[in-house]
Amino acid sequence: MDTSNQEQSSPIIRSVGDSASPVNIIDKGIAVNIDEELEFSLGDEELGSEDEALEGDTHATTQTIVEEAAADDGLDAFRKKKRQKKSVAWDDFKDVEVGHQKTLMSECIHCHAKFKKTKTSTTSSLLRHRKSCAIRFQKLKKATQQTKINFPSADSAEASQTYLHSGTFDMAAMREATAEWVLMHEHPFSIVEEEGFNLMQKRGMPEWQRINRTMNKNDCTSVYEREKTKLKNQLKKVKKISLTTDLWKSKNQKNEYMVVTGHWIDSNWRLQKRVLNFVHVPPPRRGIQIADAIFKCLTDWGIESKIYTISVDNASNNDSALRCLKDTFSRNKCLLAKGKLFHVRCCAHILNLMVQDGLSWIKEIVDTIRDSVEFINKTDGRRLQFAEIVRRLQLPEKMLIYDCKTRWNSTYEMLTCTLKFQDVFPRYRDREPNYDFCPTTEDWEKVSKVCNILKAFWKATHVISGSDYPTANLYLNEVCRIKVLLDSKVDDEDDFVRSMVQKMKLKFDKYWGECNLLMSIAAILDPRCKMRVINYCFPLLYPPHEVQSNIGNVRQALYDLYDEYVEIHVSGQSGSSSQLLIGSDHPTKSSSSASSSMSHVSGMSEFLTHIATVESVQPVKNELDTYFEDGLLTAADDSTIDIVNLDALKWWKDTTKYKILPKMAADILAIPISTVASEATFSAGTRIGVVSYTG
Repeated sequence: MDTSNQEQSSPIIRSVGDSASPVNIIDKGIAVNIDEELEFSLGDEELGSEDEALEGDTHATTQTIVEEAAADDGLDAFRKKKRQKKSVAWDDFKDVEVGHQKTLMSECIHCHAKFKKTKTSTTSSLLRHRKSCAIRFQKLKKATQQTKINFPSADSAEASQTYLHSGTFDMAAMREATAEWVLMHEHPFSIVEEEGFNLMQKRGMPEWQRINRTMNKNDCTSVYEREKTKLKNQLKKVKKISLTTDLWKSKNQKNEYMVVTGHWIDSNWRLQKRVLNFVHVPPPRRGIQIADAIFKCLTDWGIESKIYTISVDNASNNDSALRCLKDTFSRNKCLLAKGKLFHVRCCAHILNLMVQDGLSWIKEIVDTIRDSVEFINKTDGRRLQFAEIVRRLQLPEKMLIYDCKTRWNSTYEMLTCTLKFQDVFPRYRDREPNYDFCPTTEDWEKVSKVCNILKAFWKATHVISGSDYPTANLYLNEVCRIKVLLDSKVDDEDDFVRSMVQKMKLKFDKYWGECNLLMSIAAILDPRCKMRVINYCFPLLYPPHEVQSNIGNVRQALYDLYDEYVEIHVSGQSGSSSQLLIGSDHPTKSSSSASSSMSHVSGMSEFLTHIATVESVQPVKNELDTYFEDGLLTAADDSTIDIVNLDALKWWKDTTKYKILPKMAADILAIPISTVASEATFSAGTRIGVVSYTG
């Protein structure tokens, strides 16, 4: 064996002695030195002792040996480690080296006062200074006065919330937040008395104080009143508001409630919807009672002079209620277009009436299919047995779905789903002796015919409520498609289809046989459609002898409405210009300077008032004419626009070519074409998105 290599690879043996066992040296000899070195590092080294200077290289050599040995033996976890600094004093102190000897001392990070470190590293003197450091107290006082900010998560929808806080616990703010939480998620008031809730709050906030259900109820009332005041102030800035209303009665209660929902476009061109009131309407709920309840709600909010339209379902008491309200508003000259757009019939409700007529022809079959789905999904064994047949037939669908009896679109989806399993049900009946209500082949044929017709209705329903932006401009095309479908099937060779469609068409002609002004004007204000849309749809919707007269009526109503907006715009301009003269009368200190100043400012005001009047009344080209002459918006005009899913409201917001027409378009597009928004208020399970009207 090469001796040089032996010596080179074994510095431990060479330094300590002639022992042939390096393992024993580490275990018995150097282990003691390691403890001594650790003790030295905690004591004398911090004080800069003279022993270190006397021993010099000896300690350095030994320390090097120990470090190399420790790095090689892998026993770090079992050795004595340097104690961590746990005292709060170290929040305000740090170790620094002082002088040419680099003496280790503790320095205050605020006033930079230095303290000699003791051998045991006690912190008593540091803590005493920490309590009396004037600069530290100044910084703490400033920190408590400074607000802090908690940034919301990237997907947070509460962008309007304030996230600034002082950094100190505020029980009043926590009670307010608790009330908002209870209201947001509809928790019972008693939830704040639950032990788990209070344990959670105490763990996160030791200063938390218990509150009872009565306190929480009062807090919720305070939050409601605060939010109502904020909404009132917001509504003062709104020019026109459209309403939807709906009546509802639960099966377990005899009380019937009416909800009133407001719809408008805010100053940032965002569609806003707010529930304005829940009203208990006692029987017999005649039209005059409904009208009185709505008008009281409007006066309470101070918006009785701002109502544009009211959307209701087709109940007879709603018709009489809106006649009363229309007479009231007309006397006050609050309605635009002479009230022609005031009464909006819920399109979703009309669709629902037609669909129910269609489903009535297969009511017994629907009940059989519903019972089949419920039977199979009742136990895991039945579901697995049904799934095994599906797997053997190699069908892509995997499961059956329930329907909601009060939602026709849900029933339609159940039927279309079960149609894909029609070959499975007979095989399942052969295996399951208790299953004896399987639909027949003839039943499936009828279901298929009904679903083919209802598909157009289902698509039209999704147009109403499938988007977050206004969709009134889209509905004329959907209604036209339904009319074309009904016309094509009304004389069908199949007796079943012909009889069903004839009954559905009677409902269509009853409600949409007359020209719908709102639906038509909203479609015209879609830059992709303009007047072309009624030129295309009206020949499909109405008899030939009525087409031109209906087109003329829509065009005249559109221009009349535009003229009213021009008048509002001009009066607003003249009103603002007249403020120039009024706002210039400021008192001055001396009469001579006042005379000079008033002469100059008043003269300029008169001139500006004259210019504003001339500019507002001088003949200008009608914006509607310009809008029609510009042609239709196409994908070729702007490749960045999704022409199929265009948000018409956003397009009007971004356009800079018109002054008056965008305001008119915003008010029209904000009109809800159905009462879905109000109906959804009664259903906790559908407040995020409602896809159909429930009767």
